[in-house]
Amino acid sequence: MTSAVSDKGNDPRVELGGWLRSLREAQGLSQRKMAEELSLDYYTFISQLETGRGKIPSARYGDWAKVLDQQPRPFMKKLLSYYEPEAYEMLFGDSQTGQ
Repeated sequence: MTSAVSDKGNDPRVELGGWLRSLREAQGLSQRKMAEELSLDYYTFISQLETGRGKIPSARYGDWAKVLDQQPRPFMKKLLSYYEPEAYEMLFGDSQTGQ
């Protein structure tokens, strides 16, 4: 099964990266400051995620939610809808990315 985002011809990770960037910017964080908040060695990891390359490690979803001032469960659900659309569909069955 494909997600609604994939059906539109967009790269889902690029779209997710844009969402992550908007959350970061809403918190007034630079990529460097966010990397510091997350105890990351390289701020370029933030850049990679925001351009659709890479993936937030699942063990760190809660940390990212906290830094981005998001509720952990909806944040994880949205990430799962992009990173693992088949699992998302099996768990939630609504096939709408991010819902």
